[in-house]
Amino acid sequence: MTLNVPTPEHMTDGDLTIFRDSVVHFLDRHAPPARIEQWRHDKVVARALWTRAGEASLLGLSTDADHGGAGGDFRHEVVLMEEVARRGLDGWGVTLHNAIVMPYISHYGTAEQKARWLPQLASGARVGAIAMTEPGAGSDLQGVRTTARRRGEGYVLNGSKTFITNGQTAELVIVVAKTDPSRGAKGISLFVVETEAATGFERGRNLDKIGLEAADTSELFFNDVALPATALLGGEEGRGFVQLMEQLPQERLIIAVQAMAMIERALAVTLDYVRQRHAFGRPVIDNQVVAFRLAECKTEATVAKVFVNHCVGQHLAGRLDAATASMAKYWVTELQGRIIDTCLQLHGGYGYMDEYPIARMFKDARVARIYGGTNEIMKLLIARTL
Repeated sequence: MTLNVPTPEHMTDGDLTIFRDSVVHFLDRHAPPARIEQWRHDKVVARALWTRAGEASLLGLSTDADHGGAGGDFRHEVVLMEEVARRGLDGWGVTLHNAIVMPYISHYGTAEQKARWLPQLASGARVGAIAMTEPGAGSDLQGVRTTARRRGEGYVLNGSKTFITNGQTAELVIVVAKTDPSRGAKGISLFVVETEAATGFERGRNLDKIGLEAADTSELFFNDVALPATALLGGEEGRGFVQLMEQLPQERLIIAVQAMAMIERALAVTLDYVRQRHAFGRPVIDNQVVAFRLAECKTEATVAKVFVNHCVGQHLAGRLDAATASMAKYWVTELQGRIIDTCLQLHGGYGYMDEYPIARMFKDARVARIYGGTNEIMKLLIARTL
């Protein structure tokens, strides 16, 4: 292990070890390096991987078994995140599907909505996405312009979204829209759109990003999309903003967990490199400057790992507050950028070559300081607690 951090008590259950082994086996079989490389080239993870993941019970990990899920909890999501990151499969939006989209339906859906959508998501019959961001509204969710206006017994949805993960693949999209623009945050609602039956729904470009190439990040357009009343999540208008705020701490913790996993991978591949690479007749790691830089990285990474473990434990106990989740997201992603930059430097010219994992991590890591709320917004949220 790169870091000598004890496994926290909440992650020591024997079933988690068995589960981790099953995840490793699944990824070895269905996501080998050559396939990951192809998905980067294609700018989308093959739809078949979702189906296979559903068959292997890797979808709906923290969704209850009564609704088709695996009946686990956030610990199982952490295991999956870590193993996906260890392979450089960061572009696969499985955690968004499992630990962001499905909890909205689990926590806020009506009994009928849960019975309809959760088994489909857990089986892989449908891939999920959530559409918050718009061309003119990112971290400011109150600024969304997408509207859902009543028509007869249902609604008509109009607007556009951008930077939507799983955007080219998703068949079920939770859309943030205003049902009453005059009421500000109290006029926001969440709607679930089944894309294959949604006349007027269009997918835009699969956006050309500087990293996470395998992630299909897209524009989505809703042009007079007729929705039944049953598409309103929870069946009550004006609850959307509260629902978003309640779920954002978990989303931000997820980003911290993913950042931590990438930090550990970056250190591992860099240690391998500097031990094998020779300069001036000796391994690069024997240079004191290199050893000291890595010592600094290991120290900071250890501090981050302890903090992330603490936050996961607090979240499992229902005690993770929004400010602490914001601290985790902000601090660990900033550290992720610094450590990976250092690791790339220690690779020399090879670190700038795209076929080296560290170069890809350098690109993939950058967005972590932006999505889930920019780090500037995280600081603002933390400052309000001072």
